Amino acid sequence: MEIEKIIKNGNTALGIELGSTRIKAVLIGEDHISIASGSHEWENRYENDIWTYTLDDIWSGIQACYQNLKIDVENKYGVKLTQIGSIGFSAMMHGYMAFDKKDTLLVPFRTWRNTSTGEAADQLTREFSFNIPQRWSIAHLYQAILNKEEHVTNIDYLTTLAGYVHWKLTGEKVLGVGDASGMFPIDSKNCDYNADMLAKFDEIVGPCAYSWKLTDILPKVLPAGASAGYLTREGAKLLDVSGDLAAGIPVCPSEGDAGTGMIATNSVAVRTGNVSAGTSVFAMIVMEHALKEVHTQIDVVTTPQGAPVAMVHCNNCTSDLNAWVNLFEEFAESYGISVDRNQLFSVLYNKALEGDRDCGGLVAYNYISGEPITGFKEGIPLFARKAEDNFNLANFMRTHLYSSLATLKIGLDILFKEEDISVDKMYGHGGLFKTKGVGQKIMAAAMNTPVFVMETAGEGGAWGIAILACYMKNKETEESLATYLENKVFCGDQGKKIIPDPEDVKGFDLFMIKYMNGLKIERAAVDSLRA
Repeated sequence: MEIEKIIKNGNTALGIELGSTRIKAVLIGEDHISIASGSHEWENRYENDIWTYTLDDIWSGIQACYQNLKIDVENKYGVKLTQIGSIGFSAMMHGYMAFDKKDTLLVPFRTWRNTSTGEAADQLTREFSFNIPQRWSIAHLYQAILNKEEHVTNIDYLTTLAGYVHWKLTGEKVLGVGDASGMFPIDSKNCDYNADMLAKFDEIVGPCAYSWKLTDILPKVLPAGASAGYLTREGAKLLDVSGDLAAGIPVCPSEGDAGTGMIATNSVAVRTGNVSAGTSVFAMIVMEHALKEVHTQIDVVTTPQGAPVAMVHCNNCTSDLNAWVNLFEEFAESYGISVDRNQLFSVLYNKALEGDRDCGGLVAYNYISGEPITGFKEGIPLFARKAEDNFNLANFMRTHLYSSLATLKIGLDILFKEEDISVDKMYGHGGLFKTKGVGQKIMAAAMNTPVFVMETAGEGGAWGIAILACYMKNKETEESLATYLENKVFCGDQGKKIIPDPEDVKGFDLFMIKYMNGLKIERAAVDSLRA
């Protein structure tokens, strides 16, 4: 009855996040606890050498997800969802969505997964003395300029997926600073785009004589807690096709999945960090000092309130691992055995813990797509072993778990060993951690750092952006996001901790020697099997 009253009175917050394979919606109450959820499965397309989602994919997915949430609310509480206290939208960071003055998408959405901007990323990194990864929106824009793509002349607005959804539902061309930091470098002191780099970019492209300057086409930057507009009447109908949802709901600044992951794991304070491991994997550490050198393996982004963060991002994590699990499921079904997928993952993941610490000499590369950290524009999943290696199920599974984190370890070793970046608490979340203890133990070995996993980590980014919507509406004057999270959301909860096993650490290091030496095998596979 209490929850029913909360929903009817609109004392709730809704978060919707568009992830790589799933769109999820989470409705929370004033205590920040999830009371209902909805989801929709989707998948990117590889069309004309581009990883993309269509606009129809985006809106049909969001609408299906929201309707799923509405059904969950009605089934649980007998209430039709018409009022919501505040809303937030988040999505995969980076990528390229360019629109003209008529709000027409000029080219298909180019997602973070594309690795076709190497020339632009390299040139901008040199010009800015600041690492610009291939995924970043500015790299996509500059590559389009280098390619002399005709559409660039007609750009009126450039944004991310989350920024696009926010714009269409509120009419506001704004973006949370965390997501904006994956478009263009941010000046944390001013919580805005770096002015010197903006001027440098305009100087570089000056000879092209475009009618726009970069600041003309980028979203306005907003920190967490700021008002980012209201759900319009058209936006309400676009979100809820039944027409039940009221307009005028306040909306917080949209964020990227990296920022919402930080929220979901209470890791926005200095010397805290988190690892998000799913389709891709990335680690984020809130820095207490700037990096000494520019490293192409490390991005510098920000928290949702603009604090500098070292980010190691890898395009590939669990997709290849999941494909092998699917193969085992198909094998079981061939015997007429119906297998619960969660149990299958649990059995296979736990089997990995029985394997040799160095995987018995086996090695694998999980490159579904390119992997910039190791210099691959394209990838081919690959498993290799010598005849005398200890080839069994436990080592096979352990190898693929190690492989899912290997490129991440390359970047983190730079942070810890070369840049002296320190972290007191590292939190894990995402699909890799769903089987309790296993992914967490492997991650601790890869990082040689204690890893915490909270119960709330399973709620994911949709819960994180719902928290940001709550923070915008309910924060006290001058109350920082870190304080709000610590005192009102997590209330001192640290989660379950696993410390690294020295033998696991040693074994992972031995695996990495073979992994690095074997990259030439992956290179030969890509070169030989390229279509």
